[in-house]
Amino acid sequence: MLHKGLALFSPSVEAEADTKLVHYASWQLQDVKGNAIDFKDLKGKVVLINFWATWCPPCIAEMPNLQKLHDAYKDKVVFLFVSNEKKEKIEGFLSKNKYSFNVFTSLENPSEFEVSSIPRTLLINKEGKIIIDKEGAANWNSETVRETLDDLLK
Repeated sequence: MLHKGLALFSPSVEAEADTKLVHYASWQLQDVKGNAIDFKDLKGKVVLINFWATWCPPCIAEMPNLQKLHDAYKDKVVFLFVSNEKKEKIEGFLSKNKYSFNVFTSLENPSEFEVSSIPRTLLINKEGKIIIDKEGAANWNSETVRETLDDLLK
């Protein structure tokens, strides 16, 4: 219940001076259907990356809001939901909860990002700056996040 409460708060947008630049190094990902993508090919796009797991209570708490955000922006923003779990476990979780977003597994450690705890979510603008870097559960379908996305997509 505590995690659900924490997932009600909107993540903070980084101050311009605090933003980090992504270098778009090669990072191979594969979705549950077997399709591969390379992170470097996403340069110039707005990207939301969520590192999570099916066993993680804070991850589970923020998923409904991430699904709503995905539904609203899936044609405009690249969503990378990344888990290191087996395909069958991920597919079962998505099916049980009726989530429609695609989940990826990393075929190599991402050289761009150090992930020491989950959930960790990053919002990257078209210029490659990390606008939001949030560890822990948050409300990703908040007015703040939607306004930020709308500004990034202009």
